Amino acid sequence: MKPDTLAQVPTFELRQIEVDGVLLRYVDVGHGDPLVLLHGWPESHATWRHQIGPLSRSRRVIAPDWFGWGDSARDTALSCDYDSGVARIGRVLDALGLDRVDLACHDYGGFLGLGFVERHPERVRRFAIMNSRAHGTFTGPFYLLFGLLTGLARRPLLRRIVTSPAIRRVHRAGLAPYVRNGSFDTEQLGRYLAVLDTAAGRRWYAHFFAGYQVRVRPELAAGLAAIHCPTTVIWGDRDPAIPWRTAEELAKRIPYATLVRIDGGNHFVTEERPAEVTEALQGWLLRPSDQEHGGV
Repeated sequence: MKPDTLAQVPTFELRQIEVDGVLLRYVDVGHGDPLVLLHGWPESHATWRHQIGPLSRSRRVIAPDWFGWGDSARDTALSCDYDSGVARIGRVLDALGLDRVDLACHDYGGFLGLGFVERHPERVRRFAIMNSRAHGTFTGPFYLLFGLLTGLARRPLLRRIVTSPAIRRVHRAGLAPYVRNGSFDTEQLGRYLAVLDTAAGRRWYAHFFAGYQVRVRPELAAGLAAIHCPTTVIWGDRDPAIPWRTAEELAKRIPYATLVRIDGGNHFVTEERPAEVTEALQGWLLRPSDQEHGGV
C-alpha cells in the first residue's frame, strides 16, 4: 500500500528568516521543546509531510527548506562546502532564538547534522539520523555518480553539462523508481526538481555540487564515540546508495544509540514508510534527554 500523497496530508504555511544574507523558508508548528527536521537531496520540508503533524502534538516542529532547496533562496554567493553548511545550522538556530534542540535528519541533512552534533553537543538534546552517508560515503555506483557531478560542476568548460535543461530529465529518470515504490508521486517529484526548471536554478545546482565532496571525512567517524545524547538510527535496509552497514556502524559506535530497521525500506523512508518512521521518532522523543550515562 502506497503512503498518502502530499495532496492527502496537511500542508503548512511557510515562514521566513534571513541567515547569511539569504532567505530561508521554514515550517514552524506546534508547541513544546523545539524539534528541528533537516531534509536531504533533492527535497524540501515536504519530505517530513507525514511526520510534522503527529510530532507537533508534543513538540514545536521546525522544518526548513534548506538553503537552495524548496522555496528558500538560491544564492551562488553562499558557500556550499561542508564546514560552512555545518556552521550554518548554528546560525539558523541563533536566528530562531533556539539554544538547544532535538535534531532529526535525513540524507544530506544527516551528513550536516552529524557534524553539528559532534561539534556542538551542547546544542543538541536528542539526535536522530536516517539513510544518510553520515560518517561514510556511498556505494560504488553512487560514489561515481556524485563524484562525476562534482567534477563537472567544478570545471568551467564542462559545467554546461550540469546547467543544461537535460539535467532535469536525467534526474527525473533516475528518481522514477521512487515514484514506482510510492515514496512520492510525479507531482511531488516535480516540486523537488523545480530547482532545475530555470537557468538560474541550474546555475545554483552546479554551484552546490562544485562545493560538495564525496570523499570520507574521517573526523566524523572519530567523533561518533563522543555523542552522548539519546540517539536513534532509523534506516531502510534496501537503500542502493547507502549501505546498511553504515547504520550498523552508527548504532554500534554511538554510545546508547538505538537502531530501527525498516525492513525492505529504500532511501526515502520518511515518505515511503511514513508510519514506521513516525512511530520510531515518537519513541525516540520519549527517551530522557539527560541520562545517567553522560547525556549533555
